[in-house]
Amino acid sequence: MMWQDLVFTFGSALSIVFLAPTLRDASARVPLGTSLPSMGIGFVYAMTFFTLGMRFSAAGAFAAGSMWSLIATFRSPQGVSMTLFAHDNLALFVSDLRYWIDRRRSDRPHAEQYVVFDHVRAHGQGHER
Repeated sequence: MMWQDLVFTFGSALSIVFLAPTLRDASARVPLGTSLPSMGIGFVYAMTFFTLGMRFSAAGAFAAGSMWSLIATFRSPQGVSMTLFAHDNLALFVSDLRYWIDRRRSDRPHAEQYVVFDHVRAHGQGHER
């Protein structure tokens, strides 16, 4: 076993110890913008460590990713309901994706894709002091 494997395993164990109070506290609210990326990073690290032959580090990173997934499920401000995968949110995502693809295919320059704020038009013409 490599000493680096022990260091990463120890770091993952510490993060699990530090995250446990958040999971136990029913009043804790952790935004999905924090927990989901942390969960993803934990799982990616687990896969990376596993492919490097660092089995203990992989297990520790997987456990930390799992802890973040529990926090995302039970301690997000939205509660246990998985509104992230709701039909309306999925439809909105698909709509945004179509808009993004159409915009990327457009021959228009990027500057023409934005609305220009005109101070005179916004406040109405003829209302000068």
